[in-house]
Amino acid sequence: MSVAKQMIHEILPVGWLQCNCSILGDPETHEALVLDPGDEVERVLEVLQRHSLNVRAIVSTHAHIDHVGGLQKLQQATGAPVLMHGDDLELYRHLDKQAEWLGVPPPPVARVDQLLREGDTVRWGGYAASVLHTPGHTPGSVSLYLPAHAGSVEVSDEGKGTLLAGDTLFAGSIGRTDLWGGSLEDILDSIYSKLLVLPDQTLVYPGHGPATTIGEERASNPFLQLGDSRQRLRRRGQA
Repeated sequence: MSVAKQMIHEILPVGWLQCNCSILGDPETHEALVLDPGDEVERVLEVLQRHSLNVRAIVSTHAHIDHVGGLQKLQQATGAPVLMHGDDLELYRHLDKQAEWLGVPPPPVARVDQLLREGDTVRWGGYAASVLHTPGHTPGSVSLYLPAHAGSVEVSDEGKGTLLAGDTLFAGSIGRTDLWGGSLEDILDSIYSKLLVLPDQTLVYPGHGPATTIGEERASNPFLQLGDSRQRLRRRGQA
């Protein structure tokens, strides 16, 4: 009887806004998924080399500059396709405006090879993640969900599922909605209808800051304790 091997998962806070870039690798096939290479691509490449990983795909959870600044460099270095939701293409096309607003040089723009949609599956090695379209922070924000076990592979040694939430859900907070395309109603709807339906023990890796769990956020996240928000979303679901 073979023993399941745990997925490689390294998180690198990159760039001046410390975006969490996730590197997910299959220790048997050595295929990898890279999520949100916002900057410091050299560090990402070092991790890939250390684990002898070949990048199968590069996924952008959303098109804010701190999450996509390194897309083109990593795409060029690895030859891997870039995946992004179509509703964020307009935002991505205006990286120069984002850079101007922040007072930084605009990064080079990558070729987007595949448009993600709700219900798509992203695969690398023996792993598969479901795409959840979670608009609100941006129109095309997505989260990726991996169940605790997938056949002969094991996602985490705690036997818990994994949610890569981008900037939709944070430990004790939610993504800001005051930028272009943001919507408080949409982000709360995304969290209640797509994320809080996951098991409480699901490990949540946000786009910034520390990890958390669905149960912890359900119980104590102040943005999810607002009775009027719950009632509004409940009414919206019944409409």
